[in-house]
Amino acid sequence: MPRLENRVVLLSGGASGIGAETARLVVREGGKAVLADRDEAKGLALAAELGTAAHFVPLDVTQEPSWQAAVAATVEKFGALHGLLNAAGVGVRNTIEDCTLEEYRRVNDINSLGTFLGCKLAIPAMKASGGGSIVNISSVLGLRGAAHAMAYSASKGAVRSLTKNVALHCAQMKYNIRCNSVHPGYIDTPMIAPRLEQNVENMSGRQFLEELHPLGRLGRPEEVANMILFLLSDESTFSTGSEFVCDGGLTA
Repeated sequence: MPRLENRVVLLSGGASGIGAETARLVVREGGKAVLADRDEAKGLALAAELGTAAHFVPLDVTQEPSWQAAVAATVEKFGALHGLLNAAGVGVRNTIEDCTLEEYRRVNDINSLGTFLGCKLAIPAMKASGGGSIVNISSVLGLRGAAHAMAYSASKGAVRSLTKNVALHCAQMKYNIRCNSVHPGYIDTPMIAPRLEQNVENMSGRQFLEELHPLGRLGRPEEVANMILFLLSDESTFSTGSEFVCDGGLTA
């Protein structure tokens, strides 16, 4: 039996990167994927690729009305909501001294506030659908510090903590909703593409990032998507409030 048969999953950041690869797996495993993203062109193209099991909705993760509309459109289109992936995010290099207030707010609004709104507004629809699974994309930098990624690391640490609180609330309320965080290393996605061309310590950006991982390479989006699929499926029904690391050994 397909692992997500008749499950409806809403994916923020679903038009590219990890979100897009997860959407492909959701459909392949018998589910319905709602691609929620600011990039309408990519979102519509991916929805066309995936066929009638996919649907695109515009989403600005920093705006509560936008989330409300995305959740409502999901239920209207497919009749339920069983899974949520909070994958929309932005990465910025800065230190505590050179980060501006505007930049700090922007990174945290997208990465942390966006995840908060997704969880808050999806839970009622998931509860009405009989429960399900929320997966929040944090980062290895949500588990450790990074002097030159201060705002990003802080935002992803907030996602890690938020996940645990959401998991405990849903468990205590008997909603049958699980919530877990995934912590990727450096994954070969559009988010890090600019860094791959920047020389670091007499190496290309790609070589520098690859050598941070004991496996000696960047991760692939589909490798993270496979972990997310496990968490969305019934194979992980005793996992909630937990951290799942997919980082090629970086944190080890």
